[in-house]
Amino acid sequence: MELPAIKLPQIELPFDIPLLMHPPIDHFLIAIPVLVLLLEIVNLIVKKKAIGVTSFFLLLLTVVVAIAAYMTGSADGKEAFPLLSEAAQGELKAHKLLGTYLMFASIVVLLFKLLSSMIQRGLMKALYLLVLILFVAGILKQGKDGGELVYEYGVNVQKVQELDSDLDDLKEELEDLQEESKKTAPAVKAVEEVKEKATEVQLKAAIVKQKAEEKADEVKEKAANAVEKVKDTANKMKEKVEEKAADIKEKVQSAVEVVPVETTKPEIATH
Repeated sequence: MELPAIKLPQIELPFDIPLLMHPPIDHFLIAIPVLVLLLEIVNLIVKKKAIGVTSFFLLLLTVVVAIAAYMTGSADGKEAFPLLSEAAQGELKAHKLLGTYLMFASIVVLLFKLLSSMIQRGLMKALYLLVLILFVAGILKQGKDGGELVYEYGVNVQKVQELDSDLDDLKEELEDLQEESKKTAPAVKAVEEVKEKATEVQLKAAIVKQKAEEKADEVKEKAANAVEKVKDTANKMKEKVEEKAADIKEKVQSAVEVVPVETTKPEIATH
């Protein structure tokens, strides 16, 4: 018979639940109710009040352990669920649902224990023992189903193996990196020194280049100024030469006009 689904509100805890704490807690959850059942059966014969008080406190501890089993089971199941097959996921959901019912059932058993202690009647005690037996049967079935989940479907086992494998791989990589870092430390240091020197040389080269550019600009400017001066001087000299040439030409023309031109007749020879 399939149990109706129960959805509990999610409670945010101020701490993280460690993985793989569910199996050891389940051992206590199975052992304590069985011990209580044996004590109650013995108490039917010896009828000692101390046994009844002991079984009450053990049932109170059972409630605490049942809540812890539910919470640790939820944490482990959440980690293992994505790694399981579809069939295993269905079994895990059913296991969680029965665990939820058993958590509430532990409270019911405790209440029946209180009622049987307050109402000293055989019918009430018999009803309490019946509820306790059913609870123990449910706990034993839950333990059996949990074992099948682990051994048949590999719940948590596969996850732990993967985590251990990843941890071993990380350790090996860390050791390799440490060895490589030891070997390459001098080379790395030398590379850093070369980088520093190269940076220093680049800085000096940039400064020299800047100064050279500034000097070149200054030389260009001076050369341009000198060329302009030469051009100006040449133009002035050209103008002066042209002026002198014009004066000389004018004087020559004036002299030519003043001097008379003599005409000589050819002599006739006489014989």
